[in-house]
Amino acid sequence: MTERFTSSGFSLACHLAHPPGEVQPGPGVILCHGFPIGPLDAKLSGGTFPQLMDRVAQQLGCVAMTFNFRGCGESEGDFSLQGWVDDLRNAITHLETVSEPQGVILLGTNTGGSIAICVAADDPRVVAAGLLSPRADFDDWADHPRRFLEHAREIGAIKDPRFPASVEEWTREFRRFRPVASARRFAPRPMLVMHGEEDDSVPVSDARQLVNAHGDAELSLFVGAGHRLRHDPRAIAVLIGWLDRMRSASVHPSAEAR
Repeated sequence: MTERFTSSGFSLACHLAHPPGEVQPGPGVILCHGFPIGPLDAKLSGGTFPQLMDRVAQQLGCVAMTFNFRGCGESEGDFSLQGWVDDLRNAITHLETVSEPQGVILLGTNTGGSIAICVAADDPRVVAAGLLSPRADFDDWADHPRRFLEHAREIGAIKDPRFPASVEEWTREFRRFRPVASARRFAPRPMLVMHGEEDDSVPVSDARQLVNAHGDAELSLFVGAGHRLRHDPRAIAVLIGWLDRMRSASVHPSAEAR
């Protein structure tokens, strides 16, 4: 079902998927979309994610959620990295409010995966994190902030011509949040990193950096796969299998989680 929740005064659109029967004990799941590529992508960000969360809810018996970060889809607001971090924190709170899960598993594609691990590192509510094609840092945005700001305006992720009030502060956020350092802090909680070997947007080396920083993460590489792993049936099969293991391990801590 489609709902809305509030983050920093902005109304954000979200999709909540419930299992057909009773909710089984264990964590809930939240899936985060990445930064849009073009105007159509900004408007339709995460457009296929509700179906994936419906499948997760149905197969695993949990409540699963996806939402649009500020500046994307039907959500209000304008893009900033700090804003997206705040949005995810508030999304976790919303999921807890509507379903009372035993912890939360965060999933994220691309930038959404990087945001997910940054939030997860300092939030004890997050019991596991699965990252699809994540970037290891935001340094390319920080190196050319005005060019990136114009890009964000062109694709519609920033609609208010007066935003941001301070370009300097908006830019500092790109170096404030460090996915690799966050992966290190997230350990020893379970982390899965998935990446396409033919990804021409984010190099495989970013995935390896995150895995090495964590120290005990699972890495799944897919031959012939590109940047958008959510459209690869192999990746989705691995993801759902991992989610099933993580939920089982959280309910039965003595069970082997790997």
